[in-house]
Amino acid sequence: MSNVAGKAYAMNVLTPMRPWRTWINRFLFMVARALPETLSGLLGLSIIHFARWVIVKRDQWPDCGQGRQQLANDYMLFCSNFNGTWDQYIDAFSDGIPNGLNLFWYSSTKYPQSIPITPFKDYIRHNQYTTNYYYNATPGSAQRDIKAALRVFGAIQDLSAQHAGATPASFAVAYRKTLLTVQNDLGSAGYAPEASLDAQNAALNRAPFVAAIWGEKLPTRPAPPELTWRPRSPFRRH
Repeated sequence: MSNVAGKAYAMNVLTPMRPWRTWINRFLFMVARALPETLSGLLGLSIIHFARWVIVKRDQWPDCGQGRQQLANDYMLFCSNFNGTWDQYIDAFSDGIPNGLNLFWYSSTKYPQSIPITPFKDYIRHNQYTTNYYYNATPGSAQRDIKAALRVFGAIQDLSAQHAGATPASFAVAYRKTLLTVQNDLGSAGYAPEASLDAQNAALNRAPFVAAIWGEKLPTRPAPPELTWRPRSPFRRH
């Protein structure tokens, strides 16, 4: 399951668009860039690292050695990285910006609308491509973990600047005040619970490569629980 790297998931969705409707999406993207407040619902989703929609016209399809393609449709490529599971992300997307999703995928062939959620999930799943290689520089940290660490780092730098000219008593006061300010940012990062057996197996398969680079201890595959059968006593009270 190469889409998963630590706490993050990488999604790539490619949907066909009729060429005569492509200009509509280009216009909608221009409006969204000019009026970013229209994406306030998307920007408020803290689980998202990155999201981008790109229109690839039929005459712009890259030639990677397969020969020039004769395509009937333009395509829209959607790329995103996020924390959590696939279902959590789609649910958050549909709840947070249903109208925005309908606009962004307006020209895509057979797009079912973002609500109800089940047809929308089926559409995304049908057009999603597996991420063959996904590198995550901070696999044990979500977006909130990184922002919290940056706040703590900034606070430490401020304390360091105060230290040279402060008395022990005044620095102690500044230290306690800073500690109160960042105490909610002092949690420890770590891997999230496994979302599925596929994700667990992917982590185990990556373990030798991670250990070779970072010198980490290899995780072990948990042994299956013993399954024993004991005949029920006919004299057992119920």
